[in-house]
Amino acid sequence: MNYIKAIIVSLLVLVTLPSVADDNGYPANYARAPRFKALLFYSDTAEEAHVQFASQAIDFFKRLTYGDGYILETTTSLAGYDYDSLSAYDIIIAVNASPEGPEQRAVFEKYMENGGGWLGFHAAAYNDASTKWPWLNQFLGCGTFYCNNWPPQCVLLTLDTTDSPVTKNLPGEFVAPESEWYQWNPSPRENKNIEILASISPRNYPLGIKDVISFGDFPVAWRNPAYRMVYLNYGHGDRGFTDATQNLLTLNAFRYVVSLSPKGNPFEK
Repeated sequence: MNYIKAIIVSLLVLVTLPSVADDNGYPANYARAPRFKALLFYSDTAEEAHVQFASQAIDFFKRLTYGDGYILETTTSLAGYDYDSLSAYDIIIAVNASPEGPEQRAVFEKYMENGGGWLGFHAAAYNDASTKWPWLNQFLGCGTFYCNNWPPQCVLLTLDTTDSPVTKNLPGEFVAPESEWYQWNPSPRENKNIEILASISPRNYPLGIKDVISFGDFPVAWRNPAYRMVYLNYGHGDRGFTDATQNLLTLNAFRYVVSLSPKGNPFEK
């Protein structure tokens, strides 16, 4: 009987906990409903390594919904989404794909130009001369794909800033799990409006075994303050979520983009 009473008391305490910090400085903020909605966009017909990453990304972000903290929906195509339906989502998580065709691209552009949120990985930003989407380069703040290492390998990453909420709790250097890494030309660092968050250390050169990169600027995490976005240049294969530090970088970027929602920061509600 005492055991049952203890359970009842515990439940009553949980129900009456404040949802925001009270006058006594209570440190926790318990949500009574999902805080926001996210749309995870991926391709299940991409190259195998990118599909592997997508599968693990879905698992990673689903785990973050435990307790109904937010609503996560997934899709393999943006066809059928208009601006109003996309606007219901506080963030689009682009795992390994980008909008295809003029209609999807136009809707996505309008979404981003009007305060939409985007967290993109690796192939979600791939573009070359055949892509024919100049807005994407404006959005990313860099040129097209330039070159890549092969095969996938671990690299030493260095932080470019510790002042950002995306990097403030990360070590100044850490070894990232193996991935294929894209280099861009021109580099986003050449755009004065872009905030570079982390880069591949030049100490990694030469980078690669079959396809070898010997020099060049190599940012791997950045944001364009003109939009609510962060790009992370990893996402190839089944090792992308095997490292706690890189997972923390991913979580920080996700949380940061969501926190800037024009609807207000949902973590403060």
